[in-house]
Amino acid sequence: MPAASTEGAAVPGHMLIDDRFTAVAAKFFSMFRRKSQGGGALAVYLHGEPVLDIWAGWADGDRRWRADSMALSYSTGKGVAATVAHRLIERGVLELDAPVANYWPEFAVHGKGDITIRDVLDHRAGLQRIRDLVANPDDLLDHDAVAAAMAASAPDPMRLRASGYHGLTFGTLVAEIAQRATGQEFLELVRSELREPLGDNDFWFGVPEHQRHRLARLSPRLGVAKVPFDTLVAPFAALRAVNSARSAVYDGWADMTLGMRPYDAMMPGWNGVFTARALAAMYGAIANDGLIGHRRLLRPETTHRIAEMAPNSRYDYVLGAPPHFALGYHRAIVGTRLTRQALGHFGIGGSGGIANPRLGLGIAFITNHLGNHAMSLGDARLPTLAALTERAAHTPLSESPTDTLNNTRAAS
Repeated sequence: MPAASTEGAAVPGHMLIDDRFTAVAAKFFSMFRRKSQGGGALAVYLHGEPVLDIWAGWADGDRRWRADSMALSYSTGKGVAATVAHRLIERGVLELDAPVANYWPEFAVHGKGDITIRDVLDHRAGLQRIRDLVANPDDLLDHDAVAAAMAASAPDPMRLRASGYHGLTFGTLVAEIAQRATGQEFLELVRSELREPLGDNDFWFGVPEHQRHRLARLSPRLGVAKVPFDTLVAPFAALRAVNSARSAVYDGWADMTLGMRPYDAMMPGWNGVFTARALAAMYGAIANDGLIGHRRLLRPETTHRIAEMAPNSRYDYVLGAPPHFALGYHRAIVGTRLTRQALGHFGIGGSGGIANPRLGLGIAFITNHLGNHAMSLGDARLPTLAALTERAAHTPLSESPTDTLNNTRAAS
C-alpha cells in the first residue's frame, strides 16, 4: 500500500517496473552501485500511465535514497515554470503574443514595451544578466528585488538577433508575470496549476523546513576538471561570447547552491526541487494530449503547440550553441541526438525531464550526484536512459506491469 507523505501526496511502498522496461531499470541501477556515485530516481509514464518508478543509491553519506527523496534540480525548474504559464495561457489569463507590460506596467521602460510573453518563454527578452543586477548580493535570492531590477533594466540588443539563455532570470520573469496577471503568489499558482491537477505535491520552489529531511545533498562542486565554474570563465570575461555567459551567473552561485540556503528562496529558473515521480507525471501529460490517467493537465491544442518545437533562432548568444528553445522548453538530447521528437528541460548536473509526444512518453531523472568525474556541469545519464526508454516503449504490451521491488531490496 502507498504511504501518505506529510503533505498528503501518495508515496509508493514498492518500486514499479513494467516488464518492457527491465533493461532501463538495470541500466539505472548500474549508475548507483557505489556510495561515491550518490543516488537518484527515475520515473516513466507511457500513454498517461506509470510504467517505471525506481530509486537507488545514497541521498547523503549515511542516508539511502528513499521513495520520497528529492533534490534541487537547477534548470529543470524552467520547464515546470513554463507549464504553469501554459495553464494560464490556455485559459486566457495570459496571451502568448501580448506585451509583458500589459500585465507588468513598470516593465515597459528602456524600450521593453514590445517584449511579449512569447519572447520571455523563448529566452528572447534580453534580460539574462544577473551579475551586478542588484547592489547587495543577498538580494539575488529575493524574488521581488530581482524582478524590480529587471523591470528597470535595458534589454540586451542581441535579443533581436538570437535567443540568449536566461539561466537565472527566466523563472523570475515567468513568476512575476504570472503573479501580476492573477494577483496570486507564484507558489500558490504552482499548487493550483500543477499540484492539484496532477495529484502530486512534490513541485517545490522553496522547501519548507518540515520537508527538508527528504532532501538529497548535492555534490561535487560545479566545475570542469575540478576547476570551479567561476574560476574557469573569469579569465575570458573580456571576450564578448564569454562575457554574455558570465553575465548570466554571479560569483559564488555554483558553490552556494551546494548548501541549504537556496531552499529558502523562490527562484523558479534554477532552484526547483522535485521527485522524479512528480516531474514524470507532468511530462507524461504533455506527451499524452494533456492527460495523465484520468486527470487533465492541459488541453490537446496546448500540448500540440508545445510539441511543434519550432526553434526561434539558430544559435544562442549566451550558450554559443543551438539549444532550440521554444515556449519554455528545449529540444531534448536522446542518446547522442538532439531530436525534434522530444522536448523538455535538463538541469545543470544531470537531472531533467523529457516528453516525447510521438510515443506518448514522459521521462524524469533526478540525482544528487552532479555530472561525472571529468565535468560536474552535466553528463549523459539522462540521454542514455531516455534512449533505452524510447526503445522499450516500442516493445509489445505485456499482460501487466510488475511491482515487485521494495525499499528493502533497493537498499541492499
